[in-house]
Amino acid sequence: MKQYGCIGKKLTHSFSKEIHARLADYAYELIELSEEEIAPFFEKKAFAAINVTIPYKQTVIPFLQEVSPIAQRIGAVNTIVNRDGRLCGYNTDYYGMKALIEKAGVDLPGKKVLILGTGGTSKTARVVAQDLGAGQILTVSRRKSENCVTYEEAVSEHADAQVIINTTPSGMYPDCGSKPIDVTAFDALEGVIDAVYNPLSTNLILEARKKGAKAEGGLYMLVMQAVVAVEKFLDTKIPQEKADAVYASILASKENIVLTGMPGSGKSTVGRMLDVQGFEFVDTDAEIEKRCGCTIRELIESKGEMYFRDLESEVIRDVSSKSCRIISTGGGAVLRAENVHCLKRNGKLFFLNAALHRLRATQDRPLSNTDEKLAALYEKRMPIYESTADVIVPDMAAPEEEAAYILKKRMELIG
Repeated sequence: MKQYGCIGKKLTHSFSKEIHARLADYAYELIELSEEEIAPFFEKKAFAAINVTIPYKQTVIPFLQEVSPIAQRIGAVNTIVNRDGRLCGYNTDYYGMKALIEKAGVDLPGKKVLILGTGGTSKTARVVAQDLGAGQILTVSRRKSENCVTYEEAVSEHADAQVIINTTPSGMYPDCGSKPIDVTAFDALEGVIDAVYNPLSTNLILEARKKGAKAEGGLYMLVMQAVVAVEKFLDTKIPQEKADAVYASILASKENIVLTGMPGSGKSTVGRMLDVQGFEFVDTDAEIEKRCGCTIRELIESKGEMYFRDLESEVIRDVSSKSCRIISTGGGAVLRAENVHCLKRNGKLFFLNAALHRLRATQDRPLSNTDEKLAALYEKRMPIYESTADVIVPDMAAPEEEAAYILKKRMELIG
């Protein structure tokens, strides 16, 4: 008999099991069901309580004997409790979305809000926006209808929108390169909320932050809705302090540590010293050499720097798409904005600010194989390292000190 869990069509990349394990003491299973399996699953009622995710948040409603007022308003259910055979449905996404908007510091009263998508989470976002006092709420869809505007109309006729809430899967792993809309068209933009939590920061979020808007991805929403779900499951109350601690622990268990800096600054050495349980160390230069079957020096000498940079971008795109990694980058990785963008989707950038006198010109680095080349690179790249870093790691006497500093600053950022 399945006691607690989550049902959905595809749950390979779900974080729910980890979150519930931190919130409560029960076995929680991820249960993938086809459309044909939904009715038999609910006929058996072989569960104490379950969560429901895409695409079944509306599908499950006919099987329920009771639906909460908020879930009725939304028209979608994501939490079901079996009370002696009576199935009671709730929408805890409502509380998660509300908490995410508040955490991001996005003010909705009187604002024009665009909600991207038309599924269950879209309906949740609309009700939350109404309750938070939004002035005008428009749903954006690929197809025009009485209740929706198209993406083209959103850009051409509603570029004065101040808040955008994405409820589509656009940008979700493994399709990390996509985005639902171009935020550069919205000059009045103040805030962006994205329900997608994998990657931690989608292209939409990163571009909104670059534009100066407040923006947050969906991990906090995922955790906070799970908090309310556990409260429904167990008829209990979880303190906010514990909820925030669980969020911080989940983020810490996922967010990549990315090391940037000059050649010879110690990125690989420091990276291997970082002790984070469950994390894999990846050296992008080593991965490049593995793929091309030669050293980077040989690659540049035979095919040129541009070929090397293109392969470097390919490697960075691949290794940064997954979480739980410590990534040591090549000295020139941050020269391309696309590389920085990819690295920041799932990670924070820590710049090892090694002093020039500590660096050494070596023959295996053709771009810095003389003192003159090394000094010129240092002067050219320093502003880029500093501007792209989330944390600047000061020059320290030993790599052990730098590793300890990185871990300390990382937890401070996570909160």
